[in-house]
Amino acid sequence: MRPLIPAFFLLFFHSVGNAQTYTTTKTTSAKALSSFNAGSDEAKHGQPAIAQGYFEKALKADPLFIDAKLALADNFVTLRDFFKAEKYFEEAIALDSNYAPVAFFFLAQVEWEMDKFEECASHAASYARSSAKNERRKRNAERLMASAQFAAKAIKNPVAFEPKSLGDSINTQWMEYFPSLTADGVLVFTRRDGGSDENLYRSEFRNGAWEKAQPLQGINTPNYGEAAQAISPDGSWLALTCCNREDEGSQGACDLYWSQLKSTGWTKPVAFSTSLNSAIWESQPSIGADNKTIIFSRGVDGVTPPVALWQTVRVPGGKWDQPAKLPDYINVGGKVQTPFLHPDGQTLYFSADSLPGMGGSDIYFTRKEADGTWGKPQNLGYPINTKGEEGMLVVSIDGKTAYFASDRPGGRGGLDLYTFELPEFARPQAVTYAKAKVSNLMTGYPITAKVEFVDLKTGKVFVSSSTKADGTFLVCLPAGKDYALNVNKEKFLFFSENFNLVESATIDKPFLLDIKLMPIGNTEGFMPPIVLRNVFFETGSALLRSESMVELDFLVKLLTESPTLKIQINGHTDNVGDDAVNQKLSEARAKAVQDYLLSKNIPAERLRFKGFGESQPLEPNDTPAGRARNRRTEFVVW
Repeated sequence: MRPLIPAFFLLFFHSVGNAQTYTTTKTTSAKALSSFNAGSDEAKHGQPAIAQGYFEKALKADPLFIDAKLALADNFVTLRDFFKAEKYFEEAIALDSNYAPVAFFFLAQVEWEMDKFEECASHAASYARSSAKNERRKRNAERLMASAQFAAKAIKNPVAFEPKSLGDSINTQWMEYFPSLTADGVLVFTRRDGGSDENLYRSEFRNGAWEKAQPLQGINTPNYGEAAQAISPDGSWLALTCCNREDEGSQGACDLYWSQLKSTGWTKPVAFSTSLNSAIWESQPSIGADNKTIIFSRGVDGVTPPVALWQTVRVPGGKWDQPAKLPDYINVGGKVQTPFLHPDGQTLYFSADSLPGMGGSDIYFTRKEADGTWGKPQNLGYPINTKGEEGMLVVSIDGKTAYFASDRPGGRGGLDLYTFELPEFARPQAVTYAKAKVSNLMTGYPITAKVEFVDLKTGKVFVSSSTKADGTFLVCLPAGKDYALNVNKEKFLFFSENFNLVESATIDKPFLLDIKLMPIGNTEGFMPPIVLRNVFFETGSALLRSESMVELDFLVKLLTESPTLKIQINGHTDNVGDDAVNQKLSEARAKAVQDYLLSKNIPAERLRFKGFGESQPLEPNDTPAGRARNRRTEFVVW
């Protein structure tokens, strides 16, 4: 919201008026007009201090000379003396509010600079309602009015904001910016070392402090910059911005590249396909917790405004779909950039300079509605947002802790990284994570296995990935859904687990799993039962619920791919109710699973079933959680 007043303001005036109340260039005295013309010439040639004297002489000769008042007001704007500029704009408007309606707009801009937001909103509205024909300026006046109304209210209702530096382990005399985070607390950021060379650095929070940041090995180069990156929430891969590359994948000045974390370190960055990159500017990616969503900034004509937000999704087969521009109520023009999609998958933070705000670029957030569309952007408020440039904000998985870059006073030098507690109204929905290590039950060695988390309600895969070389994986799980986990590898029995997060999830209690897969065959008779955690029945019934089909289809796949495998389906209940009834129910439920497998053409000679009632509990039946674990369906190999 910077002043846009032209240096030669007189061009916008009408040299007409009622000479009985004021004079114009047509009706003033020769002495006043001579001084006015001299001042106008000096203003044209960039001499506002000299022009001021001439305009003041003109008004001394003719105090009702409206053109001189307006020209002097404009001249004081050039001199950045907003108090006097406001005075003379108001005096001119008092003489005739219809003489130069644009004076209302310029007066509003002056009052914006003076933090007189209520007066600014009023005068911007006056111009928007005027008979002026400049529609573009009227739209700008409406935007200024909206921002002034917001700023007036925001300053009266400040949000809590106590930023703290990340300390000397992160911040240096150079510039640190563009923070990104993994779910388990690894920080990756951009550092500009002295000149224009940008590189990526990494740190972890241990024992109450950040470790000294180290260069991200395998990514940084001596000749090209690496910046504006996002690390996936599970830490397995990285999307970053590389500019002016000469490799085969380079499309424009700046493009998006990716790298994977292997056992040997980060792989050499490779450009995304032309479905993401183009001849124009792409930068500032953000990776969703599902590992298949990227939101990024794309410019027009290089890096000049407008800059807008785009989204792409990885489709089955691994390719990235053609990006789609986010809605116009988010991409409102100007610079809309620095997106951060929280691991909840529902909350998007970004910066914009054209939405109602405090000025410059403010930080906003938007949430997904029930129909999957993005909601109306909301400003994070004052003093998080100021008249300066705010952006580059990320929020940790706990939803409370925000990180951002700022050149605020007291830093180490240039941009530094800071953290603060995010106001409650701007926090994302609850998220937790599952972290596990997968190994061979017989040897103890880690296994590279396929991992799938499925939304039980929809049956759609939420995340599909593989364990790392050390057998580990980490997946963020937003609250509000039930998830089925399936871990499988060829020639091994699969593992399943259920995560009920419909009602709540908390980062304070992540799911930490030690998963041991049993190899099929050659196990010397040792074959423990495999619990089907995602097979569900109607209460007191053997009727399979629809959510069970995901798990049962995994079992069908296992039996189809292992044609010699024979299994027995076992049913178990808790101890609530009559023993005989529970025994009968457990048998009926085991048979229901067998019947489903038979319906999928699994040969009957490979299947059998048995019910155990309440006779084999896994846990005591004295708590709801214990009884829930005891109500189970499992299979054993025979």
